[in-house]
Amino acid sequence: QVQLVESGGGLVQAGGSLRLSCAASGRTFIRYTMGWFRQAPGKERESVAAINWTGGTNYADSVKGRFTISRDNAKNTVSLQMNSLKPEDTAVYFCAASSRTAVTLIALHYEYWGQGTQVTVSS
Repeated sequence: QVQLVESGGGLVQAGGSLRLSCAASGRTFIRYTMGWFRQAPGKERESVAAINWTGGTNYADSVKGRFTISRDNAKNTVSLQMNSLKPEDTAVYFCAASSRTAVTLIALHYEYWGQGTQVTVSS
C-alpha cells in the first residue's frame, strides 16, 4: 500500500514557475514508477510526466522542455518543476504510483493516486 500527498500548487502568472512535490509512504518507494497527471475542468485526466526507479523519464508533448520530473528515493519524494507556465496548464495535478518498471504515461497502469493539488495560471 502506498499513500501519496501532493503539495506546492497555487496561483501563478503566465510565464512563471511552480514546483510540485509528492510525499509517498512505504519502504518500497524505490520500486515504483512515479507519475504526474492533471485534469482541467470539463476535460479528461491527461498524463504529464513519469519517472522510474533508474531515473528514466517520459513527458507528454505538451510539457516537454518546460517541465522536469525528479525523485529523491532517500526521502520518498517526487517533484515536478514547472517553468514557462501557460493558462492551459491550469488543472488539478495528481501524483500517482505504478508497480510497472516502464516509464508509463498510461493512467490505467497506476494503482495509487494522491488527492491532487490545484494549479492555476492566470493570463
